[in-house]
Amino acid sequence: MSNIVAIVGRPNVGKSTLFNRLVKTRQAIVEETSGVTRDRHYGHSDWCGKTFTIIDTGGYVVGSDDIFEEEIRKQVDLAIDEADVIIFVVDGQEGIHVLDEDVATVLRKTKKNVILAVNKTDIPSKYNDASEFYALGLGEIFPFSAMTGTGTGELLDEVIKYLPNDNTEDYSGLPRFAVVGRPNVGKSSMINAFLGTERYIVTDIAGTTRDSNNTRFNAFGMDFILVDTAGLRKKSKVTENIEFYSVMRSIRAIEECDVAALIIDATQGFEAQDMNILRLIEKNKKGLVIVVNKWDLIDKDSNTHLSFEKNIREHTAPFTDYPIIFTSAINRQRTFKVLETLHKVYENRERKIPVRELNDTMLEIINNAPQQTASRGRYIKIKYITQLKSPTPQFIFFCNLPKDIKEPYSRFLENKIRENWNFHGVPIQLFFREK
Repeated sequence: MSNIVAIVGRPNVGKSTLFNRLVKTRQAIVEETSGVTRDRHYGHSDWCGKTFTIIDTGGYVVGSDDIFEEEIRKQVDLAIDEADVIIFVVDGQEGIHVLDEDVATVLRKTKKNVILAVNKTDIPSKYNDASEFYALGLGEIFPFSAMTGTGTGELLDEVIKYLPNDNTEDYSGLPRFAVVGRPNVGKSSMINAFLGTERYIVTDIAGTTRDSNNTRFNAFGMDFILVDTAGLRKKSKVTENIEFYSVMRSIRAIEECDVAALIIDATQGFEAQDMNILRLIEKNKKGLVIVVNKWDLIDKDSNTHLSFEKNIREHTAPFTDYPIIFTSAINRQRTFKVLETLHKVYENRERKIPVRELNDTMLEIINNAPQQTASRGRYIKIKYITQLKSPTPQFIFFCNLPKDIKEPYSRFLENKIRENWNFHGVPIQLFFREK
């Protein structure tokens, strides 16, 4: 299960510095991705054997003090809704600020686990100054320095107290399909189309992820967990910044799924936020099915869907080997095909190529292709290929000059793998090692 830790606080207290330190420490981070939406940042971290996602909510606030106050309240509301643990960062040198008090007032009302982290207290003489933050009424304080790293270990020790152990094995190895996309593209309608006949819903899995509905679907020879990010519950507090909110939900759902159905609004086309979510799917090495919803609202001729599809693939290159399905969730047009395609992509993601078959096919292609030159006129010679025993398709090419493999040749090899074996909808990775 993906646990989310959100860092909140007013501007210039060191939120982003803390984020960067946590995701770059040797014990933490697998990947850091920036630019998910505006200047949001998220990273995968690990501490003492527990993994979690850190989200930096900093950088949202620009303008005058009154805008500061309004925007800070929004980001705190977002953190309360989506995070399992909230790190509230304050500035130990400046002392309690009126905006700190505003944030604390909101956080005191939540049932979420809140950790009060007092930044810029990197020497013991400053610890006494930090004690004034007890007045915020949030319990124990944790002095630390985001710049030097002092105290961040104790801070992380406190964070993981509230994170459960990973329990994904409880779900019997069933495929997990996530429905993701921008707000108002029809995710709820698509899910309702999938689950419209109640007798096919076997069970709702409570507590798998807070606020993401996880439903088991068992019908027509298919058995899977549907991870719903449609936001069916009412959002009384969060009325704006819905794209950041949707990405927070998407992050959690994508990390927990095997294949993601990215819903696109046909009336709006393929937009930047669609691309951001697609890159999240690709970077997390999940299967992808693009679902163009509201196709019934488009004036069409015989080439409309071809030009629409071409436009999407041009935007996502070099990763273009994925299915695109044109649907209408309201009219339930081709919604069953979406489920069938999700299953096919899941099977492609699980595909393992026998070593002999892989080498016989690929080495013949490589030997018949023009030889690739490396530095000083030497030729690159690939001698052996194997597929790793990994959850996602990964291949190792053993060769004489692995560091001289250029991107075009790597892409050529990937394309040949895709031509000979069905990895439609699945990102694959190639690694080059010396033998």
